[in-house]
Amino acid sequence: MSLTQVTRFGMVNAYLVEEDDGLTLVDTTLAGGAKAILKAAEELGRPIVRIALTHAHGDHVGSLDALAAELPGVEVVISARDARLLAKNKTTDPGEPPEAKLRGSYPGTKTRPTRTLAPGDRVGSLEVVASPGHTPGHVSFLDTRDRTLIAGDAYSTLGGVATTAKLNPRFPLPGLATWHKPIALASARALRALDPARLAPGHGKIVDAPAAAMDKAIAKAARP
Repeated sequence: MSLTQVTRFGMVNAYLVEEDDGLTLVDTTLAGGAKAILKAAEELGRPIVRIALTHAHGDHVGSLDALAAELPGVEVVISARDARLLAKNKTTDPGEPPEAKLRGSYPGTKTRPTRTLAPGDRVGSLEVVASPGHTPGHVSFLDTRDRTLIAGDAYSTLGGVATTAKLNPRFPLPGLATWHKPIALASARALRALDPARLAPGHGKIVDAPAAAMDKAIAKAARP
C-alpha cells in the first residue's frame, strides 16, 4: 500500500501518499505536528511535494504554516469553498441551507492555496471527490491505483466506523463539528457508492474492505 498514516495523540490523522515525483501529504493534523510528519517523510526517503487538505478545521490544517515554511515551493490544495474558511472568510454561498451553522475550529492559516480543487480534479494519483456536510467544502480523495478512500471527516473509525452525520457517543467530536448533517449523510452514501477497497479516515484506524461497516454506519445515521 502506498499510504503511510501519521497519527497525533492516537486520534488525529494525516496521510503520506507515495507518487512518482515524491509524496502527497493529505491533511496536517493539529498545530505542532510538522516535526512528526517531516520525520515520517524522511523515513520514506521521499520529499513532500504537495499538501492536499480535506477541509479547513484546525485539527486538519493546524500544521500547514509550519510545514509550508519547511517546504519552500510545496503545492497546497483545498476546495474553493473551504479555501475561504482557510482565509477566515465565513460568508455563505447562495443556496446553502439557512439552518446550517459552521461548527468546530476554523483558525485559518497564513499559507494560501496554490490552487483550489473541484470534484473530478486530480492531485497526483488521487481523484477529488466532493463530500460536503462536515464542512461546506469538504472533499475526500480516492486513490485511483488501489481504491483507497481518504475520507477526512466524512467518516471516522475511532470508536467504530461512523459517519459524521450523527453523533457517535464513543467519539462525538467530528459529529459535534459537522456543519449540516443531512448533507453529510448524502456524502457518506456517495462515498460508499465508490466501493472503496479501504477507508482511511481523519480519526481512527484504516479499515480494509469497509463496505459492510459503511453500510451499517449509514443505516445508523439515517435512523431518526
